[in-house]
Amino acid sequence: MVIGLEVHAQVISNSKLFSGADTTFGAEPNSQVSLVDAAFPGMLPVINGKCVEQAVRTGLGLKAQINMVSVFDRKNYFYADLPAGYQISQFTQPIVGKGEILLDLADGSGCTVGITRLHLEQDAGKSMHDQSPTETYVDLNRAGVALMEIVSEPDMRSGEEAGAYLKKLRAILRYLGTCDGNMEEGSMRCDVNLSMRRVGDTKLGTRCEIKNVNSIRFVQQAIDYESVRQVEILEDGGVIKQETRLWDTTKGETRSMRSKEEAHDYRYFPDPDLLPLKLEAAFVEAIKKTLPELPDDKKARFIKDYGLTPYDASVLVAERASADFFEKVAKGRDGKLAANWVTGEFFGALNKQGKTIETSPVSADALGGLVDLIADQTLSNRLAKEVFEAMLESGKPAAQIVEEKGLRQVTDTGAIEKAIDAILAANADKVAEYRGGKDKLFAFFIGQVMKSTGGKANPAMLNELLKKKLNG
Repeated sequence: MVIGLEVHAQVISNSKLFSGADTTFGAEPNSQVSLVDAAFPGMLPVINGKCVEQAVRTGLGLKAQINMVSVFDRKNYFYADLPAGYQISQFTQPIVGKGEILLDLADGSGCTVGITRLHLEQDAGKSMHDQSPTETYVDLNRAGVALMEIVSEPDMRSGEEAGAYLKKLRAILRYLGTCDGNMEEGSMRCDVNLSMRRVGDTKLGTRCEIKNVNSIRFVQQAIDYESVRQVEILEDGGVIKQETRLWDTTKGETRSMRSKEEAHDYRYFPDPDLLPLKLEAAFVEAIKKTLPELPDDKKARFIKDYGLTPYDASVLVAERASADFFEKVAKGRDGKLAANWVTGEFFGALNKQGKTIETSPVSADALGGLVDLIADQTLSNRLAKEVFEAMLESGKPAAQIVEEKGLRQVTDTGAIEKAIDAILAANADKVAEYRGGKDKLFAFFIGQVMKSTGGKANPAMLNELLKKKLNG
């Protein structure tokens, strides 16, 4: 299996690539359309400087070559939602050249996927076929919206790798603030190029392109289906036709859309209304200085500074919000303990309640306070979970809940010894059985003491003292 992905990422900017029209998602149809977007005669495009800055910023985040001179071309095709009959894009001279992305795979391994190029282009409008049984409606709100088309090398070999690539790319774009990555809103869409070849062959097979897949899960499903479809054709002695296909989410299959166009079919030529885009070294350098710490660097630092496993570090840096939240919890505390609580109980509670970090009833400071109470042995892990549940419900700090509910862990050895003595005295027959070799009864005694102390006995102390009493 040989996979290359083309990702269309909508640039975060308040206006479109060549006009001043608004780009807010969810507006009334055709309410954000300028005369340039509607291709009225005589209207001239004017480049949006913010979009250029965002493209360069993304290129730097992908460790890619920034091309100091790039050219906008006209890509000619005829669709109802493309008023001009051409799309302004970049073909021979894109703004960003070769880069790379490091993937983190589920088994702990990693691999590098090359980036071929990133170019700027304007989006088309949207044809809506579900508004009327006999007519197609056109909404031009998206027409002219700035897109970055990020093209990978054909370096991926499985649906899992493709999914990891999209997750990593989306994380980088979100860290950089250049695209929000919301696939469900259409601000990040993916075209999958896939071909099959026999093991040992070096020559690439004929590829099919699956257009506009709008979720990572669908990308992986489409790859699984299409690879099987192609293998069945090849095993039967057939030939793969180079074509564009669509992913049908209801049927769970790809279906043919049209034969695949070549570049010459679009009759590319430099747009006569736009001069070559020339960047200055100082402009690129200024953007470079504002780059945030990106996921790979943050992951390495979390492993080094907080002693995290590569897996936990990967989970925490996947979103900037979760990485920032963890750092607030972990600051000045045991990093591993903080990570266990953030990735375990905290993320679990958010998933269960359908909430985000931003809407969480438990803040980073509040969770840090709970971690402090575990670290100083005020709470056992079991009691801490009880307190955390109460924090979720009430929004109160951990220390207040501990005092109100009397949940402080018993660390007084005298009190624990007294509880042990009472249980051993009440169960003399079982003590005799234990000393006769029935070791499994140890858990029974632990349970009884915990019950008598309301679950508040320090587990480590209880274990140690009980062993001494039983074996002494």
